[in-house]
Amino acid sequence: MGGDPQSFMIAVMIRLSVIVPTLNAAAFLEETLAPVCAATTLIPEVLVVDGGSADGTCTLAEELDVQFLEAERGRGHQLAAGAAAVDAPWLLFLHGDTRLQRGWDTVASAFITDPANAERAAVFHLRFDDLSPAAQRVARIAAWRSRRLGLPYGDQGLLISRTFYESLGGFRTIPIMEDVDIVRRIGRHRLVTLDGEAITSARRYRRTGYTARMLLNLLCLASYFAGVPPRWLVRLYG
Repeated sequence: MGGDPQSFMIAVMIRLSVIVPTLNAAAFLEETLAPVCAATTLIPEVLVVDGGSADGTCTLAEELDVQFLEAERGRGHQLAAGAAAVDAPWLLFLHGDTRLQRGWDTVASAFITDPANAERAAVFHLRFDDLSPAAQRVARIAAWRSRRLGLPYGDQGLLISRTFYESLGGFRTIPIMEDVDIVRRIGRHRLVTLDGEAITSARRYRRTGYTARMLLNLLCLASYFAGVPPRWLVRLYG
């Protein structure tokens, strides 16, 4: 905790449940959890919610000494189950292949302790673990989408008070677009982008191609807005 009495007092006061949905995330999980567990300005309680991994994710979570829960596969199901299983007054939803930039806890603590944010939610700036121009272009588009449309990616994390989360009805148990669904209910004017980065895996983009994946994401988003049921979009998303 260090020798700073003020940091200690803040940490004593701020309990934060970090909910991490996983599916075959063993290659990323330790790197994802390291910055979370290194927090000094708040007390993170980590819960890994697994959707049926077959790659050792469950064993790794036990070795890392974090809470573990099995839930029905699908991020909507897993996030909802995780939120229901914890009791901290603040929640941070973080994908299993996303790591937060060092110092994330300082900006998160500042957001949490500001009374004006009781009915607001926060996300981080998106960055990929790829320095290519294509990756940076997608990140810039994501920043525009988040700022102008109030539609951040789920990869950007979501920091929200439990009271506000529950007043919104929480995450819906849908197989895809759970992130879009909840931020639409939050509303653009109640979303804040914190001064920190969420660095996420670009493996889907590298596999499909940046342009192809970006267009596919846009097609899924447009189809969802047009009323296509999320269960029909799962196969399209890939």
